Amino acid sequence: MTKHRIGIDLGGTKIEIVALDPNGHQVLRHRVPTPHGYPDTLTTIAALVRESEANLGVTATVGIGIPGVISPATGLVKNANSIALNGHRFDHDISHALGREVRVENDANCFALSEATDGAGAGYGLVFGVILGTGCGGGIVMHGTVHRGPHRVAGEWGHTPLPWPSGTEIPGPLCWCGKHGCLEAYVAGPSLARDCDGPGAHDASGLPTRAAAGEEAAVAALDRHADRLARGLAVVVNILDPDVIVLGGGLSNMPHLYTELPRRIPKHAFSDVIATPVVPNKHGDSSGVRGAARLWPGV
Repeated sequence: MTKHRIGIDLGGTKIEIVALDPNGHQVLRHRVPTPHGYPDTLTTIAALVRESEANLGVTATVGIGIPGVISPATGLVKNANSIALNGHRFDHDISHALGREVRVENDANCFALSEATDGAGAGYGLVFGVILGTGCGGGIVMHGTVHRGPHRVAGEWGHTPLPWPSGTEIPGPLCWCGKHGCLEAYVAGPSLARDCDGPGAHDASGLPTRAAAGEEAAVAALDRHADRLARGLAVVVNILDPDVIVLGGGLSNMPHLYTELPRRIPKHAFSDVIATPVVPNKHGDSSGVRGAARLWPGV
C-alpha cells in the first residue's frame, strides 16, 4: 500500500471516485453513471478503482460512501434509498472483488467527516453535517471521529417526525420509508418542489430566483421550508448541542437559509441563548467522496 487514498461516492444516478495524495490533495476525480442492478454496480466500482490506480501508478486504500448503512446485526445493507443495495453484503462483496479490505460508510457520515476534517467544520469539536438534496440525511463527527451508534442510525434525523406540527401538517406526507410525517418528506428538494408546485414537481432549484422576483407561491413555500427545517434542527440542538451545523446537498446553495435558520432555530431550542453557527459546506458536491477517502487515516 502507498499513502494514497481512494474515495467513492455511490449514488443513485452517479458513481464518483477521487484519489487523495499523502498530503490530502486531490489528484484524480472521475464520475460515471450508476448502472442498474447490484452485480453491475460491483463490477463498475472495481473497474474504476483499478483504472484509477493504474493511471496513478499506486495501490491505494479504498473507502466508499453509500446511501444506507451496513447492519451490525445481519451484515447486510439496510435503509438505502438506492434499493438495489438493500439486503446485500456490500462491504464483503466489494472487498472480495478488489482483493483487499474496503471500508464502507453512510454517505452523510462521509460528508460530515470531510467537512469536519478540512472543510467548513474544521476546528469544531462536534460537527452535525446535514444533507438536503433528493433526500434528507445527517452525520455526526465528534473530535474527528464519526459517531455511528450501535445500530448505525446516528444522525438519521430525516426519518424523525416533523417537530411541533400544525394541524395542517398532520399526519404528513407518506415517506418512502413507509411512515408519515418524516422530516425528509417535508424538507428534501423534491418535497419543497411539491409543496410549491404540486404533486408532479420535483426540482426546487429555481424557487429562490422566483421568490426574488416576487412570486408569492415561491416566497410562501420557502418560508414554510425554512420554518420546518429550523424546527428539525432545533431538536438536533436540544439533543446534541453541536458546535456547528454544516449544510450540504443541492438545497444548501439557497443563501437565505444562512440568515433564516440562525434566526428561527432559537425560537424552538431549549436554552436562553442559541448561537449555533449554520454554515455552507466548503467542498461542494464532492465533499462526501472526499470523506469516503478519509475513512482510512492519513499515514
